[in-house]
Amino acid sequence: MADVILYTNPMSRGRIARWMLEEVGVAYGVEMLAFGGTMKDAGYLGVNPMGKVPSIVHDGRIVTECAAICAYMADAFPSAGLAPTDAERADYYRWMFFAAGPLEQALVNRSLGVVPTAQQEMMVGYGNYDHVVATLERAVAAHPYITGDRFTAADVYVGSHVMWGLQFASLPKLDAFVAYVDRLADRPAHVRASTLDDAAMAEMKAEAEAAA
Repeated sequence: MADVILYTNPMSRGRIARWMLEEVGVAYGVEMLAFGGTMKDAGYLGVNPMGKVPSIVHDGRIVTECAAICAYMADAFPSAGLAPTDAERADYYRWMFFAAGPLEQALVNRSLGVVPTAQQEMMVGYGNYDHVVATLERAVAAHPYITGDRFTAADVYVGSHVMWGLQFASLPKLDAFVAYVDRLADRPAHVRASTLDDAAMAEMKAEAEAAA
């Protein structure tokens, strides 16, 4: 019996949730959902009315939003050692929610070609892209991991953004970013999660081609 059900799609932020589940090491089941299809079915909308992934259900409790899933799983399964210590707590929440707010907003806007004017910078939560990049660079260069010398759930979330930023060129290939990603990419849990999602993506593609 799975302790957690993950609702996801391998071409989504669900990869973050999968990585977190693999880090925790808890038994989990997976429900693969299609964009514009099963994600909008009434059954799934009862889990996440936004019709988006990922979501998890743990003992009847629903958690959506990747940062929340990472933080929740770390707290729900403390034996995994991914929740912050008292000394790490400030940086843990600071950088996890920096990534969920200013960083993601800045990267998405850049990808969409949206560049706030100097006047608009006072309205958006991140100011401007260059300021966000410089702030992130200082954060990942300060310590081996985002809270210090130890890997935590915050690294799953922040690290995923940096990995994708380098992969899709929405972040510059700065030495601090490359070194941070190198410390994360070979983690056994990350390798397992990526392998599972890559296989699921290939299967979904093959099914779509067969149905065409």
